[in-house]
Amino acid sequence: MPQKSLLAELSKVSVRYGTRDILQAVDISLHAGEIVTLVGPNGSGKSTLLKVLLGLVHSDSGTVWRQEGLKIGYLPQRLSIDPVMPLTVARLMRLTHTSADIEAALSEVNVAHLRDAPVASLSGGELQRVLLARALLGTPELLVLDEPTQGVDFAGEIDLYELITRIRDTRGCGVLIVSHDLHLVMSSTDQVICLNHHVCCAGAPETVRRNPAYLDLFGPRAAEGLAVYTHAHDHDHDLHGDVVAPDEHSHPHPNH
Repeated sequence: MPQKSLLAELSKVSVRYGTRDILQAVDISLHAGEIVTLVGPNGSGKSTLLKVLLGLVHSDSGTVWRQEGLKIGYLPQRLSIDPVMPLTVARLMRLTHTSADIEAALSEVNVAHLRDAPVASLSGGELQRVLLARALLGTPELLVLDEPTQGVDFAGEIDLYELITRIRDTRGCGVLIVSHDLHLVMSSTDQVICLNHHVCCAGAPETVRRNPAYLDLFGPRAAEGLAVYTHAHDHDHDLHGDVVAPDEHSHPHPNH
């Protein structure tokens, strides 16, 4: 099997704030066409690692390499919008992109109908899809998604993960997903990295689930906590996570 193109790499990266070691000799490689999921408890250094990768924080030691001209699409963990601000989805996405670009990105994540909706009116699932569409503008080679299922219920999480997988398959981009939720890891994840200031363990989801370092970090129920989802569909979900029975729609769900 041919080697997939390396997009970015952190080698022995360490970051210290005062006397606190935030990252300790962290190695991570991101390749085109691969999905990497980064898990770890709160305060484990995940956000700092992202900032180093994005060039927003300089490491104290180690090296950071990014493919020359690498285009990164970023979905932030939080986006605070004043509910009284008259901001539509189209205005949120506009910046330097054309209307055609915006329409294509919204259509790719199945929310083209929300183009003129006020951002403050969106549900959790709708907002995350809009932010994902925003990250897709500019045809990124690497998607960095910080808590992409935040504010989304379980059924919505599964649909969003399947959408991310489809985007990876269609575009061939690399994907880095950061998650504070250890209860669900995408079945299509190529590698899970467990971080607690240093890399405790890494590998396929089932491998990490059984790793003693993972079990030591997250306790005796950790193996139950890291679950690879399986979800047999005899129904679909709308963007609010509600079940839509097969006879309620005339076309197959775009995610299945």
